[in-house]
Amino acid sequence: MKVKINDFDALIVVDMQNDFMPGGALPVPEGDKIIPVLNEYIKLFESNGNPVFFTRDWHPENHISFKGYGGIWPPHCVQDTKGAEFHHDLYIPSDNKFIISKGYSRDFDAYSGFQGTILNELLKERGIKRIFVGGVATDYCVKNTVIGGLNLGYEAFVLEDGIKGVDVNPGDSEKAINYMLSKGAVLINKNEVK
Repeated sequence: MKVKINDFDALIVVDMQNDFMPGGALPVPEGDKIIPVLNEYIKLFESNGNPVFFTRDWHPENHISFKGYGGIWPPHCVQDTKGAEFHHDLYIPSDNKFIISKGYSRDFDAYSGFQGTILNELLKERGIKRIFVGGVATDYCVKNTVIGGLNLGYEAFVLEDGIKGVDVNPGDSEKAINYMLSKGAVLINKNEVK
């Protein structure tokens, strides 16, 4: 299947932050390995003049998702820390890019880039109809962002070569991909996008 990028397309790069990379507080195994592929997608969308959105966890120190405050995760992506920064190898265009912070309120968690953010409004303002989603983790924030987009009426493409899962339980990533596909998402790779 070949997909041509058009004026109604946007790229969403999910949570490529230091704490989710190897050596971080909540690492996705080999999460850094998809950076070169994501950079290719980012440059493709940039060269076509399409918007690129970068989501990030942006938690306060006492966030509800942290183990010490009733959550299941170790502290991660705390606002204004090194762990919350995007990986230094990730290409971030100087213009036509948007940083979408989520989970920034103590009492509100967000796995989807659409939860508690202005992402939907920004997409609608630009007439976006299709979203292309890559990043980490396949089985959490990628899945929820894709499902959120589908529920809001967008066509959603999952970048098969631009995602990595954490697989807390073996097979979680595969289940997440199958779930996204069952809801109408399309799985593609860089050889199918032009």
